[in-house]
Amino acid sequence: LRFDEKVRVVVFKSQVKGVFCAGADLKERAKMDDAEVGHFVKRLRNLMDEIAALPVPTIAAIDGYALGGGLELALACDLRVAASSAKMGLIETTRGLLPGAGGTQRLPRCVGIGLAKELIFTGRQIDGQQAFSMGLVNHTVPQNNEGDAAYQRALTLAKEILPQAPFAVKMGKLAINRGMEVDIASGMAIEGMCYAQNIPTRDRQEGMAAFREKRPPQFIGK
Repeated sequence: LRFDEKVRVVVFKSQVKGVFCAGADLKERAKMDDAEVGHFVKRLRNLMDEIAALPVPTIAAIDGYALGGGLELALACDLRVAASSAKMGLIETTRGLLPGAGGTQRLPRCVGIGLAKELIFTGRQIDGQQAFSMGLVNHTVPQNNEGDAAYQRALTLAKEILPQAPFAVKMGKLAINRGMEVDIASGMAIEGMCYAQNIPTRDRQEGMAAFREKRPPQFIGK
């Protein structure tokens, strides 16, 4: 996906009705020794980092349970859409664990330190509406009979992104992600570097021409 220029948006959904991702198989984990557990979690953390580093926008469509590593997967995405009936939580402390695939870092960056600590310390599960009210998800929707309401809303969101200039969107994602990790002055410098890369693109020229000619732009991603 990273190197396929035809990919413009990635939507993560589950094929299992009522479950987005239920997290690690604790029965499987129980058979591992300490070294194996450490290796497993390191690989899982690396996977989440790879998802977060995808250059195109990513959307998690949470139509059911997103628990533990399942919520960490959703947090690794840029945007999240949830059914109001979905259940989310970093429940690791209820099993004698703590989030190990990015949850302790991505949740506070998403909802703030206080809420993140409360959710992680208690292992509480929240529904889609509660997640929306605290900014954990971008949109919440009532579940439908097919059980894919969040996925359908995620597709609608993806279709809003598709008409926009692909390289500009990629640079926007890069500037935001890198800029959030540094002070604002350094962030401004990162934005400037990303903007400079966008200036010579054909899409920027097309965007200006389309505006002058009062027509929809036809972006090609170059």
